[in-house]
Amino acid sequence: MLFCIFSFNRGQYLQNCVDSIERCAPFARIAVFDDNSYDEDTQAVLEKISQRHKVIQPGKVSSHKLGGLYGNMQSAIEYAEHENLVCFIQDDMQVVRQITEQDVAAISQVFDGDEKLAFLQPCFMKGCNRKRDVATLSYDSNRLAYFRKETGQSAGRHFSAVLITRPARLLAKQWQFARSEPENDKQAAKLFGRIGHLAVPIAMWLPEVPAYRGKRKTLALMLAEKKRGCGFFPFLTMTDQELVALRTRPMDVLPVAEDFLSCTNNRLPKPWMYYPLQGSSFLKKLNVIELFFHKLF
Repeated sequence: MLFCIFSFNRGQYLQNCVDSIERCAPFARIAVFDDNSYDEDTQAVLEKISQRHKVIQPGKVSSHKLGGLYGNMQSAIEYAEHENLVCFIQDDMQVVRQITEQDVAAISQVFDGDEKLAFLQPCFMKGCNRKRDVATLSYDSNRLAYFRKETGQSAGRHFSAVLITRPARLLAKQWQFARSEPENDKQAAKLFGRIGHLAVPIAMWLPEVPAYRGKRKTLALMLAEKKRGCGFFPFLTMTDQELVALRTRPMDVLPVAEDFLSCTNNRLPKPWMYYPLQGSSFLKKLNVIELFFHKLF
């Protein structure tokens, strides 16, 4: 199994992500697709990682020229074309439990048994979305995953930017990652079935992470990060006992992160948040205005 990590200017988070894979899935291979980070600390982390794993940057250490998240995802799917399974995660994420080769074999069997399945989402569910997820997700015991009913949303039913896939299945359909999640969801709906959410997830976004959108940090975003106390708050790796509880729970109990994971900062308010502007309508509007004027000038 190959893990592809998508990275930009967050060296501490990238190191934590790589360390978590090495700790929880020592048999796995890792490739980092970095979007030409210019931060010196991140560059030092990339240099250290490159001594053990492949580091790919658009136009620098490969022939891939695209860049941007979805451009790098296209590069990754082509890089991994001969892999049986590949997991795409981002630098502000962490593998949170031990992954066995039996886990990988079970996921592979799910793809073997359903030719219309293109994507599995590997993450725990967010507590802030609990109400929606309880209402719209149902468990499929044959595919070991939850699938979402029609919700009227423009994304999230067929595609996620964080995923497990079988590259050959995408390439056989001439899949090309579009530049937005709704566009990719629409494409996935035409070519494949709904995305599944693993019943026993393996990864999660770190909570309260400082964010970049479009490689530009606005004043509104900086104010939101300060207000929320954003920082570096990794998860504790699940214990054997916690993993048994996750595996053996009734499947009508969704795998919500706050119910099964422990954060190194146990004082963070729950539900955890994953984007600094979440919950602040004023700062969201200010952010949109700033980005608009940045485009003009």
